[in-house]
This record gives sequence, C-alpha cells and structure tokens, in this order.
Amino acid sequence: MRRMDRFSIQNDFHYEIVRKLSEGGMGIVYEAEQQGARGFVKRVAIKVIRENFLKQQQFLENFIGEAKLVADLIHTNIVQTYHLGETNGACFIAMELIRGVNLEQFAQQLADKRRVLPKELAIFIVSRIARGLAYAHAKTDRDGRPLGIVHRDVSFKNILIAFEGDVKLTDFGIAKARGFLVDNEGEVVAGKADYMSPEQADFKITDKRSDLFSAGVVLAQLVLGRNIFKGKSPEESRRHMLNLPIPDFRTLDERVDDRLNEILHRALARDLEKRYPTAEELLFELEHYIYHSGYGPTNETLGKFIRDLFGQTVPVSSRRTVKGSTIFLEQQ
Repeated sequence: MRRMDRFSIQNDFHYEIVRKLSEGGMGIVYEAEQQGARGFVKRVAIKVIRENFLKQQQFLENFIGEAKLVADLIHTNIVQTYHLGETNGACFIAMELIRGVNLEQFAQQLADKRRVLPKELAIFIVSRIARGLAYAHAKTDRDGRPLGIVHRDVSFKNILIAFEGDVKLTDFGIAKARGFLVDNEGEVVAGKADYMSPEQADFKITDKRSDLFSAGVVLAQLVLGRNIFKGKSPEESRRHMLNLPIPDFRTLDERVDDRLNEILHRALARDLEKRYPTAEELLFELEHYIYHSGYGPTNETLGKFIRDLFGQTVPVSSRRTVKGSTIFLEQQ
C-alpha cells in the first residue's frame, strides 16, 4: 500500500454571492455559496474590504492579521473563519454563516413588538459570550505561548444569535494579540464608545478584563432595554464610561435582585482589581445564577424565543459572482 506522509491540494475557490448581510464603513459582509467538486455547495459569509481601504497598508495588515488570528479559534461561541482570499489586490475572508440576527437587530425587534427579554435569557446570552471569551483569552500559539487575545469590541453588533439559539461572538478586527495585528493601543481609541471599557476610553493599555467590562455593559443593556452609558455623541459616551456613577440596578428594574446587582457591579467595576479577573469566573457566576435552583435556559429555549420573535424567513436578493478567490461584484 502506498503511504502518503505529505500531500497538498491545489484548489480554486468559487463563491456565488446570494445577498448582502451587513455593511459598515470599512467593509461589506455577504451571504455566499461556496462551490466545490461534484456539486458540493456550502453556504458561507464573505467579508470584503472596501476598495478605498485596500491602499491603506495598516488596515490591510490588520484585515489579514484578523484572518490569521481567528483561523484557529474553533469554539461553538465564536464565528469560525474558513479562508482568506486575495487576488489582484482584492481581499476577503470566508466565514461561518450564522442564520440569525445580531443583538442590535434583536433589541430593535423586541422594541418594535413591545416584548421584554426574560432576565434568564439575557444572562444566558452573556454567559455564552463569556464562554467564547474564556477560550479566546486562553488561546496559545503552536509553541504553547499565550497569544494574549483581547477582543476590544464586545458589543451588540458583534454578538450574533442563530435561529437555533446558538450565540456567537464575531469580528476580531481590532483585537489585541501578540504578533498578528498592528496595534496602536495607547495612541488611538479602538472599539465602540457605548461599550468600551474605561481603560479603552482613557487611551490606556487593555487586558482581558477590558472585554469583561464590555460584557457587563451588554448584560445591563439586555436586562434594562437600554445602554446607560450611551451619550449623544461618542465623546459623551466615553465620558460616561469614565465618570458616570454605576447605579443600583435594583432601582432601575424590579427583576434585578441583590445577586444580579452584585454581578453587574463587579463586571462594571472601574477598578481593575475589583472587576472579574477572568471570563471563567464571570461565566461561573452567570451560570450559577441561572442554574443553581435546577432547570435553566438552553440554546433551545433561546432559539424558540427568537423564532417566535422573528420567524426564520430569509429574504432572497439578486445573485452576484465571486470566483477563483477574485471578487467580481456587479454594480447595482
């Protein structure tokens, strides 16, 4: 029998764009079909850099660095990256497709339908994000050295909920990690002002505890239905992050009991020594809260809630073609 110790596969990736999923100032995310041999088809998400950013070397390096960083982040609560494509100066990342919504869309639908998110589901969502963060924070390189990953943009837009109830953290585009991304931390403010930690707002160096503060902001917003730090401008939001007194949440929502109030205050502690030291500890506190008395929420519970809220109808739009690792997008 012939033994093959080493082999390589030359493959030409073909993607057919189905519809636009989201659009930001620096890039666009599409739903696409990855086509393979013998009729193989897999639905994926394609993240594309806007053309005017391709000439900005630091942005391009960070985009490539993001793809390399998350390539080995394989966890049920983190959106998986499959492929980095680059041809003729065009770059894109092929990622796991999540059939669902982000928390911004989720919150808007709750408001539009005048529904209140059950407290236990709010805590469950953030506990899944804590699981993903615990994994990312502990990630090491091939030699076992800690990568020191800090997401730095844990926010409503970057948390996805699938219609099946899976919760996923995405977009490590401004993550801090050794050796992967160009980092100007201490010189520029990275992240969304409404969710950034006080360290970020104050141009200071961050560690994994910064993500835990942001997770606390997400939890408070899910429970209260509003972000207490949000100002009329990003500058005002940053000032609130630095100076706004952390309220007694029991006075803002009668569903908040003493224990949940304590969890929120510890997650939102400005003093780093008083904040949760690790995502594992935050995860334990959240899971103990919702499961200590017996049965608690699951992916299936959350999935049923979100399907009742949205249904699973996926809009169909015109197709465009992305072939051979080169992105060809027809003008609309």
